[in-house]
Amino acid sequence: MNMNVKALQRFLAQQAGLSFQIENAWLAESRLQPVADHHGLDNIDALIGRIVSGYEPMLAAETIEAMLTHETFFFRDRVPFDQFRTVMLPDIMRTHEAERRIRIWSAACSSGQEPYSLAMVLDEEARKLNGWRIDLLATDISASVIETAKRGRFSQFEVQRGLPINHLLRYFHRVGEQWEIAEHIRARIEFRQVNLMHSMSRLGQYDIIFCRNVLIYFDEKTRASVIGQLRAALAPGGYLVLGAAESMPDCPEDLQPVSFQNSIFRKVEARAPLERHWAQPGARWGKW
Repeated sequence: MNMNVKALQRFLAQQAGLSFQIENAWLAESRLQPVADHHGLDNIDALIGRIVSGYEPMLAAETIEAMLTHETFFFRDRVPFDQFRTVMLPDIMRTHEAERRIRIWSAACSSGQEPYSLAMVLDEEARKLNGWRIDLLATDISASVIETAKRGRFSQFEVQRGLPINHLLRYFHRVGEQWEIAEHIRARIEFRQVNLMHSMSRLGQYDIIFCRNVLIYFDEKTRASVIGQLRAALAPGGYLVLGAAESMPDCPEDLQPVSFQNSIFRKVEARAPLERHWAQPGARWGKW
């Protein structure tokens, strides 16, 4: 194998926060060889040389895309979505009764199953949310999976993973051999490409943030940086939801674990509504 592994490691860490181990070089070879072939490059080392030069952002984006893992499915691990319905939403509704607005962010949303799962829960709670304004943002580093998520079409295999049959019948319809989610669910989500390695301050603050099964791919320094940004984006009294296998060994004082193997945290500092930051003008708000 002809590949500058260390250069690839540095590139993935700097551009996407991905932690790539030398013993997994075979995985990089299998994922990057098609990219090299597509661009007529002799080998992966030639590809790495091109991307680290910094002059070909599109090729760099293709390389990052090839190295990403997009494993996801509807209502993954189930418990966080039950907690979303029974604990988080009622609590946020109590504290936001005056403004009647809730902001939710699905970070690293992949092909959309997570934000669509949240949207279906919100739709089932529509009577309680009558008159409330809900902002549901879904982001991912990958432009291609964001486009896939926007389409809201899933294969038979994908809808069989975690999606209850009553949800399939209620919220999906067949389009050829695929299942398309209902337009009124799709329209309630704003999809946007966001790299968690970059500043998130322009996104404003959120009452509930799902950032699940992505920190496990970062090194310790990057995890700490991303968690710091997520804390800043979390409104006082808000909830941060990590993956079932993720935790915060050095949990900040203002994040209090609340349930499910310490993967759900609440920001416990006193709420200051007059200082609360909202998204830039043009954010999609609407009554649920």
